Amino acid sequence: MAVKSAACGTFEVNFNRKTVIKAIGPLPEPHTLTLSNLDLLSGRFPVTYFYFYRRPLVDNFTSTIESLKYSLAETLRYFYPFAGQIVQNPNTGEPEIICDNNGTLLVEAQANISLKELNFYNLNQFLQGKLVTINHDFPLQIQVTGYTCGGISITFTFDHALGDASAFSKFLVTWSEIATKKTISCSPDHSRHLRARVPPTYDPSLDQTFVSCSIEDITNIPTPKILLKRLYYVDVSSINMLQRLADLDGEKRTKIEAFSAYVWKILVTAIDKSHEKCMMGWLVDGRTRLLKDQNSMSNYIGNVLSLAFAEARVTELKQGSVKEVAQIVHEAINKVTTETHFLDLIDWIECHRPGLMLSKIVLGRGGPALVVSSGRRFPVAELDFGFGNPVVGTVCSTIEKIGVGYMNQRQSARGDGSWTVSAILWPEMVAALESDPDHVFQPMDANHLQL
Repeated sequence: MAVKSAACGTFEVNFNRKTVIKAIGPLPEPHTLTLSNLDLLSGRFPVTYFYFYRRPLVDNFTSTIESLKYSLAETLRYFYPFAGQIVQNPNTGEPEIICDNNGTLLVEAQANISLKELNFYNLNQFLQGKLVTINHDFPLQIQVTGYTCGGISITFTFDHALGDASAFSKFLVTWSEIATKKTISCSPDHSRHLRARVPPTYDPSLDQTFVSCSIEDITNIPTPKILLKRLYYVDVSSINMLQRLADLDGEKRTKIEAFSAYVWKILVTAIDKSHEKCMMGWLVDGRTRLLKDQNSMSNYIGNVLSLAFAEARVTELKQGSVKEVAQIVHEAINKVTTETHFLDLIDWIECHRPGLMLSKIVLGRGGPALVVSSGRRFPVAELDFGFGNPVVGTVCSTIEKIGVGYMNQRQSARGDGSWTVSAILWPEMVAALESDPDHVFQPMDANHLQL
């Protein structure tokens, strides 16, 4: 194909080749995979994971690419829906996956700078036209980019209809195991069996949290402010400090609860003064809630997410201690970490089909809000594709409109308990975080990655 270049200041990326990788090995007959009810809650957002690697010991970009292509084709045999197509059912208007081995798009590219010169803080610079390829014909797209230092980045962009973070982590770990000739640890379950009870029934409070919507509603979310996409480093000492502040009379709060309380207190200083209340939300995985045997859904591929949320008065959040705000966070998350909540949510969706569903606050219909997602179990340091462990692994989205601020936490590749936090925020929130005297949020740079 013709070589194209994408420039932003001194950072340029040349795209050298596109290859469609198909699954190899025995595959099921082509068929249509109907999405589960919880899949319809995903919103079809694109999700992108970034992994950066130092120069491999065997410095041959061509052989590295060929090895990745072969191991990817093997991996798609186990994750065959990821090599399919997502289409809209003409009768229901709902998306479905055509498992036809249409393939996954792999793009090879070359950057004109070294990894040390890359601005890891400014994720806006990484997105469309640079390190993320967008082609709506492929629900999974991968870009492998070489740097002048010999380093490599791999970016994976998934359509959310394929699954959630837990599903994607199984795919990435399986690919890593195949690439390094290890025993495969996951036997993926593609049944999408999460269906409604008969008759469906649910708590009426769900009507206040979720709403039916369309792709047009999602793409036209009102976003009055510029959205800045940023990557931060949070040192383990800061995490421990916040957890100590959040502990309630010997009852320990989780790191995410403590972190959320701190962020919420910052959030209320960065919203319009006309607002009397402010909301926060948390993504919750239901795999361990839905069945008594917690291992029975560990390999389930699809979406099993809900959203916990809490609303509080601005004055309460400003005046309250981290401990007091963490108590609000704790109570809100506990309300949805139950089997009853997820069964009710599945039934609520059934009663509002056909179509997509989404949280009202994500659609920007609930006033100022920020959603936090924890990825503490998501693979980072261990993701070796045959040329060493990454120096950083994180997540972002190419989505241009979203009705809330968003943060996603990942373990640092350093393995010392520190975090990387990717964020989609408005400028006032970025300024508030970075000017806080505790310096919890440090703009990510090459020094944090030990390049």
